[in-house]
Amino acid sequence: MPIRAKRVRSPRLDAVTQKQREKSGWTQSSWTAGWPSSPEAAAVAAKVGGIAVTLDVIDPAACAAAVAQVADRLGPPCILVCSAAYFAARVPVAELADEVWERTMRVNIGGHFNMAKHCIPQMIAAGGGSIVHISSIMARVANHGQTAYCASKGAITMLSKGIALDYAELGIRSNTIQPGGIATQGMADLYGGDMEEAERVWGRVMHPVGRLGRVEEIADAAVFLASDRASFVTGIDLPVEGGYSIR
Repeated sequence: MPIRAKRVRSPRLDAVTQKQREKSGWTQSSWTAGWPSSPEAAAVAAKVGGIAVTLDVIDPAACAAAVAQVADRLGPPCILVCSAAYFAARVPVAELADEVWERTMRVNIGGHFNMAKHCIPQMIAAGGGSIVHISSIMARVANHGQTAYCASKGAITMLSKGIALDYAELGIRSNTIQPGGIATQGMADLYGGDMEEAERVWGRVMHPVGRLGRVEEIADAAVFLASDRASFVTGIDLPVEGGYSIR
């Protein structure tokens, strides 16, 4: 079941992921962090007998209550796809406001920690599970003015590896996906809402394959890692980034 907490609006990564999961026949819930639920995601969840829940992932009690609600309605959550993310304006470290640093860490690493912490006991009770953290290629390649974001994504890598090591013997796997630039409305907004400009400046220049990624490509990777087809895969970081890191 995916936790949706990333500002991805057109199209939405969470909704696309759910559509992929619908094809797999999985019951699902959509957890939305801090802003209104996506009607599309809620509709997809309802179509397969799932539910949509709104919460703030930086609130441990809210996360615990949401997981309990899902377990009560649907049974123990065996899959968590966590994409909680906060992306602040680009500024160098000396100009980075303390509250922006703290917010970035509370959402980008704290949110993943909170959801994993409260899902893991449910997974143990169910006999195992899979956690997929949607991270970023910025976990391994720094970018100007994005130190807080890069640091938080790097922390997700070690959070996931720690979970993988702690719970491997109990049948729980944990992995991260490191997307490159993805063609979402959020990406277009960085270029004044102009997706063609985003493709020209960021897609073709920064990615050896010559384009931005598609949300479906991230969703496919998430579904693979969550599924039994990846039963021998745990503790890895999977770059889905069009060669961004090999430039």
